[in-house]
Amino acid sequence: MHSESQTYKHFEIQHQLKNRIRIITPVLKNDPERGYIFEILLKKRPEIASVRSVFDIGSVVIEFDSSRFPVKNLLIMLDAVLGNIAQKQPTVKKDKKKQFDGPVQDIDLAVEGMSCASCALLIEMVLNRDERVKNASVNFATQTVNVQGQLSKADVVHQIEKLGYSALMVDTLAQRKKLIEKEQTRIDAARRRFVWAGLLTIPVVGVAMSMATSRWTHWLQFALTTQVVFGTGAQFFTKAYRLAKQRAANMDTLIALGVGSAYGYSVPALFRRRGHVYFEAAAAIITFVLLGRFLEERAKGKAGEAIRKLVDLQPQTATLLRNGQEIVVDVDDVQVGDVMLVRPGERIPTDGRVIFGLSTVDEAMVTGESMPVVKTVGHAVIGGCVNGNGVLHIETTAVGMDTVLAGIVHMVDQAQAAKLPIQKQVDKISAVFVPSVMAISSLTLFGWLLAGAPFAFAFGNAITVLLIACPCALGLATPAAIMVGTGQAAKKGVYIRNGESLEVASKLNAIVFDKTGTITEGKPKVSEVFNMSGLDNHTLVMLAATAERNSEHFLGKAIVEFARDQAIELQECSYFYSETGRGIRADINGYKLLLGNRDWLDSQNIDFAPLDVQADEFAGQGKTPVYMAINGEPAAIFAIADNPRLEAGAAIARLHELGIKTLMVTGDTEKTAYYIADKVGIADVVANAKPDQKLQIIQQLQSEGFQVGMIGDGINDAPALAAANVGFAIGSGTDVAIESADLTLVQGDIGKVTETIELSAFTIRVIKQNLFWAFGYNTIAIPVAALGKLNPMIASAAMALSSVSVIVNSLRLNK
Repeated sequence: MHSESQTYKHFEIQHQLKNRIRIITPVLKNDPERGYIFEILLKKRPEIASVRSVFDIGSVVIEFDSSRFPVKNLLIMLDAVLGNIAQKQPTVKKDKKKQFDGPVQDIDLAVEGMSCASCALLIEMVLNRDERVKNASVNFATQTVNVQGQLSKADVVHQIEKLGYSALMVDTLAQRKKLIEKEQTRIDAARRRFVWAGLLTIPVVGVAMSMATSRWTHWLQFALTTQVVFGTGAQFFTKAYRLAKQRAANMDTLIALGVGSAYGYSVPALFRRRGHVYFEAAAAIITFVLLGRFLEERAKGKAGEAIRKLVDLQPQTATLLRNGQEIVVDVDDVQVGDVMLVRPGERIPTDGRVIFGLSTVDEAMVTGESMPVVKTVGHAVIGGCVNGNGVLHIETTAVGMDTVLAGIVHMVDQAQAAKLPIQKQVDKISAVFVPSVMAISSLTLFGWLLAGAPFAFAFGNAITVLLIACPCALGLATPAAIMVGTGQAAKKGVYIRNGESLEVASKLNAIVFDKTGTITEGKPKVSEVFNMSGLDNHTLVMLAATAERNSEHFLGKAIVEFARDQAIELQECSYFYSETGRGIRADINGYKLLLGNRDWLDSQNIDFAPLDVQADEFAGQGKTPVYMAINGEPAAIFAIADNPRLEAGAAIARLHELGIKTLMVTGDTEKTAYYIADKVGIADVVANAKPDQKLQIIQQLQSEGFQVGMIGDGINDAPALAAANVGFAIGSGTDVAIESADLTLVQGDIGKVTETIELSAFTIRVIKQNLFWAFGYNTIAIPVAALGKLNPMIASAAMALSSVSVIVNSLRLNK
């Protein structure tokens, strides 16, 4: 069950399920060292199964036994623990303009009714004025808004609706799917408005071009234009009026002023039977703008295909088994703990665990593996994947935005909605653009009148300036390219969490690789055990695997798998401690165990010198030695082999072709590291590296002027991933690594790093082309219009086509 959003004194609950809770707190972010103390305090509780923290964002996910430790008691303990730590927190500098002492909410909404990029800019500007808002970002291309602040969703919705737009919830994939389905409705509506306006405008323009000036032709133009202006064009006046009440203006304001001026000047001239009429200009302006918006809507639909395909993976309904009965419910009504029935060929509605049945499941959408995976009792399954030939009963473990698929969609959403540094400069220009255009239009009118030109001529030029200077192309230049670029990355299996990384990736000139699970396959296997403990191999392996069962490290998992392959039954640890990147300490049945790398055993004063020859022999074969001591004495070495990924050599060679420096930094032994590095073509190697050393190497490279990318998969890589200019996490890695990185390589294919860098460069090139066109268009068009070299109809057509050209150019990224 989900709980309502709750804010305690020292933290905010972001997600809460029966046996899992995620909280956000500045305590962890401001002082990571005390965060480690917080983790240790929690892990001492037997009711708490696991604690996963990402200190860089102040996030912690706790899994616990709610039957032994009720949620209420956990929250009280968390508040007390964080309070004790918080009392020792250093003073943190606060924003000079806005101060946020408590937790900040992250709110995502869809926005309906935005007609151009300046609408997005207006909503963003109004939201950012609110003292409770830390940051608001509106993306016209994706029709979404993200608000970080200390206000509720209802407050954000009210602010948006006050401006005349609609705000809709996107808390689940099902809600998102309904919004996507509305997209086609919007396209159809835009087409109808344009066709209707076009049919009425053609005779108006035809009469004007025929130079027929009889009274009845003017009345015909008036009758048809009135339907265009106050029928299909009513939306422009409605929005302009609402904005005027808010003392704001956008592109709708310019159109309403231009059309209203042309129509308003023509009606009195018609009744006075003298003076020029501009009915054809008023009708044509609206028709061309509607054409541009129809083409824009259709192009945006193509640009958003990546999200649509992801959302379509989740079925809309689920079949539940309750009291022996099959009940079909909406997928949003499925709760954690419900049992779902999934028949052959059906998509799995949401994440869960198999409790009955045997089948294969196609997980290609998440893992990239083309071969289906066998699933039986106890195996985890991911919502959206396709069931094979068997029938499965699945107990739900996650719903809504907590599912794997929702997490992927959210990552793509964040990337598409993010603003690149280049876009922030554009926004500053766009903010003053509309008022500036209105001022130039007024100067054009009075300038021509002072020069002695007829009023009709001066007035026509002023209207042309209003229409030609559309900021839509300027506002679409960056988001349209980002939307298509991140969509293409998602198709390749690269999910971008941080939009800025798309721009920065093109500038990378150094890549730091972890070894295990990154350059290697991450499927280590124990190949040999050198036992000098006096215990038989069965007992020795049982002790090692029992201890390592609590570890998230790849090498530890390999030892556990080795024991399971031999059907060795594991025991329980009475004590367990893990030192990230070094090793573990455990007490089992009276034995005090130490397992880890040589540095870890040396620090515990264990003399492994007698085994150096054997360890060197393993390392020379490319096998990683894991040392084991029992009761303070050297006991064994586990030799663990992990082969390089098939694509690793070619991927690294391609990076070298691009002039990018490569470096392997690993906690493994020197001989093993060099063995793997030689196989894949990396010359620079740092072995026996601790997590803090990895971080220092990243910082050292940056101080030397390098733009550094880091690729890793483990907890020990998280600090370096967070510090790198762009962090790439392997999709099969730990949650902490993925949370710390900017991009996730879902399939673990490091060859995608090169593709991402090339895609980034292409995206930035397209953005610059778009901006050049948008700026160039306005730079040339406004003076030409002011000098009287354009008429309003041509201006409105050129304005519509400028926006379409930007989107069409962005769609080249799809190729």
